[in-house]
Amino acid sequence: MTYLEALFASMTRQLTQLIPPHEQENVFMVGIHTGGVWVAEQLHRRLQLPLPLGRLNIAFYRDDFTRIGLHPHVTDASYLPVEIENRHIILVDDVLYSGRTVRAAHNELFDYGRPASIKLAVLIERPGRELPIQADVVGVSLALTANQHIKLTGPDPLSLDILTFD
Repeated sequence: MTYLEALFASMTRQLTQLIPPHEQENVFMVGIHTGGVWVAEQLHRRLQLPLPLGRLNIAFYRDDFTRIGLHPHVTDASYLPVEIENRHIILVDDVLYSGRTVRAAHNELFDYGRPASIKLAVLIERPGRELPIQADVVGVSLALTANQHIKLTGPDPLSLDILTFD
């Protein structure tokens, strides 16, 4: 078993405990573009959830466009194939760092409706939170420094690297 497979197995166990069997039909998993979608694809397949997987592209909800500029060409728009009103949402991302990506994802989700609940599942969490957001399901917590970054590449095969910048 590879390191990533072990993380997905751990997350699958945690999610199985988090989702009561009688609520599985109302659970809608949504991955945040791009790495979160790759992680969500793995979890969705393992959990065999009955509703199709959704994708969320938060490009228009980012709060850092004054620093990095606007992205006028969003190539992979959000795809939510079912209504989210009163559904239990499992929002999936690859890395939880500042919390700003998750905040932006919440903003976009609420444009589509009012979910019954939102649980957050992340492959990796690291220190550096700027907003009061925490994950319900975590693959691994890594104590990285500010000059270290996580790079998930995929989708097939998925690989994980930790890069250090000077």
